Amino acid sequence: METTADGASLGNALIVLGAAGIVIPAFARFRITPVIGFILVGLLVGPSGLGSLADEYPWLQHVTIESADDIALFGEFGIILLLFSIGLELSFRRLWQLRRLVFGVGAAELLFSGLILGGALYMLGSLSTPAAIGLGVALALSSTALVLPIAGTKSAVGRASFSMLLFEDLAIVPIIFILGAFAPNPAGNNTELLLTTLWQGMLVVAILAVAGWFLLPRIFSQAARAKDPELFLAASLLVVIVAALATAAVGLSPIVGALLAGLMIAETEYHGEVEAITAPFKGLALGVFLISVGMGLNLETIARQWPLLAAAVIGVVAIKATVTALLLRFSGARRGTAAEVGLLMASPSETTLIVLAAALHAQLITRNTAEFWQLVTAIGLTITPLLARVGHDISRRIEMGSADAEEDVDPSNRTIIVGFGRVGRTVVELLKKHERPYIALDADIDTVASARREGLAIRFADVARPNSLAKLGIEQADAIVLTMDDPVQQLRMTRMLRQKYPDLPIICRARDADHAAELYRSGATDAVPETLESSLQLAEAVLIDLGVPMGPVVASIHDIRAKMRQDIMTKGELEREPRIQRVRMAGLMDDKR
Repeated sequence: METTADGASLGNALIVLGAAGIVIPAFARFRITPVIGFILVGLLVGPSGLGSLADEYPWLQHVTIESADDIALFGEFGIILLLFSIGLELSFRRLWQLRRLVFGVGAAELLFSGLILGGALYMLGSLSTPAAIGLGVALALSSTALVLPIAGTKSAVGRASFSMLLFEDLAIVPIIFILGAFAPNPAGNNTELLLTTLWQGMLVVAILAVAGWFLLPRIFSQAARAKDPELFLAASLLVVIVAALATAAVGLSPIVGALLAGLMIAETEYHGEVEAITAPFKGLALGVFLISVGMGLNLETIARQWPLLAAAVIGVVAIKATVTALLLRFSGARRGTAAEVGLLMASPSETTLIVLAAALHAQLITRNTAEFWQLVTAIGLTITPLLARVGHDISRRIEMGSADAEEDVDPSNRTIIVGFGRVGRTVVELLKKHERPYIALDADIDTVASARREGLAIRFADVARPNSLAKLGIEQADAIVLTMDDPVQQLRMTRMLRQKYPDLPIICRARDADHAAELYRSGATDAVPETLESSLQLAEAVLIDLGVPMGPVVASIHDIRAKMRQDIMTKGELEREPRIQRVRMAGLMDDKR
């Protein structure tokens, strides 16, 4: 019997690893999220796919998984590692900055979505009021496992999504206990159990935070001294599992403990190494969870009840997307951001399945009702990547439309930055810091939409087209900065701008000294060779680390800069030294003094 069980476990492991080896590279090649691939694999190898033919063709038993329960534990571990990695990207300071979104928009979204969905279910069906509200709140939850890998946590969309998802994860335990309190014959005093869980949970979180503050730097420093990757990995997984078990032991969700563990490690200097070493496990385990979601799709039931299922999925998505978008707009988010987050958060969640099981256990809903909405949840999880794509496209169109509709209040006395890559973004950040007016331009519509969601002044424009700059009031601009990574276009634009606007300062990004000289000959006011400065800074760091005194290092760098300035002057046919290089040299000499 044990041999049979071990063989089945090894077969499941082989199927999962084979799916990961095929799905991830295949879908990455077509630039499609592997989320859909894992769900389709689950549908294929599950009991309603090839598994339904296993009795007729016994050899299929070796390439199918009998039940989602066989891989459920590993899938839950994937969600735990996902929340842990999210915690690594955050910090307690950043989490405090998000408190308004977490407890404001997050709480309002769950409350209003749950009440509207519950009210609709009460009017359409034969559910009692507690059952309808409980089912509405369950469907109002959104998928942490799918949304955060798509949105991240650093963009405007990611911050809003993460804040609402964090509140939902914190609210799971109270929701389950409240459902138990509405049971026809409750087994005990659920209010007392809820209060006990809350104070015990807060105590455990406080203990973990204090213990982590003192112990984690010491644990990871010992692992780092050993220079053994396996020891570092073991320490990382130990911290995650201990924190998850500690919160689960008092009735809280284990993902709360995982998030707390990530936050604590994020405050140490080892967070980068921990994130890198646990990333492969997170992706694989999350893939297992998605396979289990696909296994929950019953094709026969879908074919039999597709009109009701389609109506239920569309209704849930429409209500949640509308409520979320309106709340974000009310809180001050941009229209594009609100629309994208609304669609991204519109599907039910993996935690919806947990709440449905709790409602069934409390006898608030029947088994048939639970199975129907479990299927709606599985379908909703499957279409989440598609909703994310649609939301992104709609957001882009909204942002572009609003950009076209906006009028310049005062186009004078501002700097125009052409190109919004890493160089253009740095220039914008410094202009904002010194409160200098600017307008950035880029021909990549996704880059423009993303920057506009951050509240930056940027327009979609192809500067190669005639009159594209004239519409922005270039005659009244203080300066124009060309940061494009196209040397031919830079030279052409520099010549054109100098002919039309003789007095306009033109500052250009140059690849090297030869390119800088060409730009000067074309009429650039200043040209900055990016490779020169990075090379000099790298050489300076090497010499200092080798023990060469600072004085000789600065002197040698001064000589190279002087030679480079003279070379650019000669090739560029200049009557003065390149100004930016001279200013930078003066700054270095001041630092030396």
